[in-house]
Amino acid sequence: MSKSLSKHNLNSFKHLSSALKKIQESHFEYAQKTINRALVSRNWFFGYYIVEFENGSATRKETYGKNLILELSKVLTGEGIKGCSVTNLKQCRNFYLAYPEIGRTVSDQSQGELINQFKLNWSHYIFLMSIKDKEERNFYEIECISENWSLRELKRQFDSSLYERLLVSKNDDKVKQLSKEGQVIASSKDIIKDPYILEFLNLSEKESYSESDLESGIIDKLEHFLLELGKGFLFEARQKRLSFEEEHFYVDLVFYNRLLRAYVLIDLKIGELKHQDLGQMQMYVNYFDRFVKKDYENKTIGIVICKKKKDALVEITLPEDSNIHASEYRLYLPSKKQIKEQIENANH
Repeated sequence: MSKSLSKHNLNSFKHLSSALKKIQESHFEYAQKTINRALVSRNWFFGYYIVEFENGSATRKETYGKNLILELSKVLTGEGIKGCSVTNLKQCRNFYLAYPEIGRTVSDQSQGELINQFKLNWSHYIFLMSIKDKEERNFYEIECISENWSLRELKRQFDSSLYERLLVSKNDDKVKQLSKEGQVIASSKDIIKDPYILEFLNLSEKESYSESDLESGIIDKLEHFLLELGKGFLFEARQKRLSFEEEHFYVDLVFYNRLLRAYVLIDLKIGELKHQDLGQMQMYVNYFDRFVKKDYENKTIGIVICKKKKDALVEITLPEDSNIHASEYRLYLPSKKQIKEQIENANH
């Protein structure tokens, strides 16, 4: 015992109290997660039994009909069971209907096994149930679990049409993969979004702002920008200087993607994309590939984020296998209609 304590540096009362505090915090967090999952499991069971009852004899339907939920709420609430309002019981019913596949094996599972199938809080599932398209709902659920999104982050990603934006450059096989596996990062194209949604910068479309303002806003809201960029991004530098032949050049933002094991360079343009912008990014990428990246790392990725671009210009300027990409940005949350129109235009 004494050896074990010494490993934790418990050589003072302060260290002891600090260790106990950490134990309390970790166990409380675990208990909260367990309680939340148990609540989700309970609500799924509530929905399961309500639907099973509704699917019973015609007599049941005639006797209870639309009043079933109301009567259940009165009885259960009267017995002091929390979370049994009419609204919540309807949500429980909808929850089961959204995830009926669990019912196929429910009789073969222990309660603990069923609880472990639910990885999110009840508030997350309530929001997910509002997404009618099953493939889209599956995508957001997978991403929410893998990226540990809060409810606020989940809503923001949905409102920014993340699923639809990722669909823009996907073929049919990739679309199916999104709903089954979430966003899989295997190549430079997998990290690209078009457009990038930067509404969190609070820069009005009508106000005049410079590229410096845009860059400063991103740095000030770096956590939000990393969330918008997606999986695996680490921030490295701002205005990274590249020097050769007594000339100095500056890359606006430098990131590293640990999933691709590659540097990602970002240049910001507040106007319309020009072919010179792509040429400049090509120079930055070449420099990093020759003088910065290690042999075990993959080729550098360049992204020019601009206010407006013409796809024909990008296609004629860059080779098909280029690691350089151009995407537009928006300073507001686009409507689903706008994103769908962009998908349709990209497919033509």
